Amino acid sequence: MADDNRACVGGFVDTTVHEDVKDYYGKVLKKTEDLKSNACVAPAKPVPAFIRQALKKVHPEVTARYYGCGLVVPECLEGCKILDLGSGSGRDCYMLSQLVGQKGHVTGIDMTEDQLDVARTHVDYHMKEFGYKTPNVSFVQGYIEALTEAGLEKSSFDIIISNCVVNLSPDKKRVLAEAYSVLKDGGELYFSDVYSSGRLTEEIKNHKVLWGECVGGALWWKDLLLLAEEVGFSPPRLVTASVITVDNKELQDILGDFKFVSATYRLFKVPKGNTKPCRVMYNGSITGAEDSFQFDRRYTFKVDDPVEVDGEVATILTQSRFKADFTFQPPGGPCEPRGAKPEEAIVDPFELVLQLEKPSPGSATGGCCSTKSAPCCK
Repeated sequence: MADDNRACVGGFVDTTVHEDVKDYYGKVLKKTEDLKSNACVAPAKPVPAFIRQALKKVHPEVTARYYGCGLVVPECLEGCKILDLGSGSGRDCYMLSQLVGQKGHVTGIDMTEDQLDVARTHVDYHMKEFGYKTPNVSFVQGYIEALTEAGLEKSSFDIIISNCVVNLSPDKKRVLAEAYSVLKDGGELYFSDVYSSGRLTEEIKNHKVLWGECVGGALWWKDLLLLAEEVGFSPPRLVTASVITVDNKELQDILGDFKFVSATYRLFKVPKGNTKPCRVMYNGSITGAEDSFQFDRRYTFKVDDPVEVDGEVATILTQSRFKADFTFQPPGGPCEPRGAKPEEAIVDPFELVLQLEKPSPGSATGGCCSTKSAPCCK
């Protein structure tokens, strides 16, 4: 898509927000230490060893210009075609490049030229480092509200990830709709973003620094549930959540009583209408999850341990890339409920944070960290 500075809301829109974001990420921020909150640096859970190894192979300049929140790495990636919304300097793309393998492909889309220049400069370096004969990473300039206009084909991606970027968009429903459009049937949108405890005031939403810090454009978490349903996605499944702190008194005074979290949700493009629970067994075939697989905050699957899942998850597991990783009981017949049902799912990220803040037996404290650089709420 040409850089005509238009956001897309119903096709045309005011460009002010996009221009402010471009300036903030292309000119104001030069390194992670320039951030005024931990919205873009605090992962919500420990990083697995194989992902840490993949990150170590990413070029230092790419890593230094990375401003994402959380760490968006879904499971079962081998051979997949992945799209990274707001890919920035390309850190996640190059990390995922190693996980999808030579037969997979990762596309990054971003509207900021300075960030894309960094990402594209190091394509050959990474392909040589990974031992790939041909590049399995590419970068596209465009808006995340206009994926098809940027040249991305409908129904062409297995997975879409997004890392602290949806909040920067002035039209979040359009972002979700475009993501739904370019996903294959059974595909997943797995994304980390910033959410607020209520609908923000106009003063907060119009504050350029707060918007650039991924706070001013934060969506009320309940509105995510509504927008996902309107677009056609399955109900969002909460994976992780951690507290966001703002280390600036002037900005905190403007924010008042509003609270913020970084949370990861997974949404799937699957058929609706199947409400039958099902008993499933995980076979341990997912890389990095050989013993157990945490699907969301409700379901953690252990190898060869039967678990009854709700109808929504049954549909997801049977219609998505996870199908080959599970045995569905009874084999060859309809899935019927057996045994006790699990507890209700947590969808409120603030509720999850409160659970994670509770001190474990024998611990002196149980709160999240308040420093900018340390991971919170593990």
